[in-house]
Amino acid sequence: MHAAVDRTSVKVLVRDFVTDRLKDKESTVQELAQQVAGLHPGSSVEFTIEESYRNMREVLEQHPRVVDYARRAIRLAGMEPIERPIRGGTDGSRLSFMGLPTPNLFAGEHNFHSRLEWVAAEDMDKAVEVIVKLCEIWAQ
Repeated sequence: MHAAVDRTSVKVLVRDFVTDRLKDKESTVQELAQQVAGLHPGSSVEFTIEESYRNMREVLEQHPRVVDYARRAIRLAGMEPIERPIRGGTDGSRLSFMGLPTPNLFAGEHNFHSRLEWVAAEDMDKAVEVIVKLCEIWAQ
């Protein structure tokens, strides 16, 4: 006995550090979906692309002073910046594309995106110190 499925959907998040490479990845996903549908007579594929977020680097590269000031504020707070590129998906990415260039400074990142995610109070104290230093730099 075979069960019938009237409709199903699959959502795929296509990401890359370089926006221009997204089209190739989207095309690959679409080709694979059509190939799979071709294996099942009577099936079809609808393919829709919805932008989720973009790489904030596109905006920040146009405003290097913003990142330079952030680095300086981190150093003034007694730390050395450790930079790890991310594609987006953050408030900083969203704000950057709304016209307010906003790098991510740090977020604790213990057990990121899990039920057990946490951040130490000391990390939050340093975050406040960095933000105060950053305000002082911008005020100058």
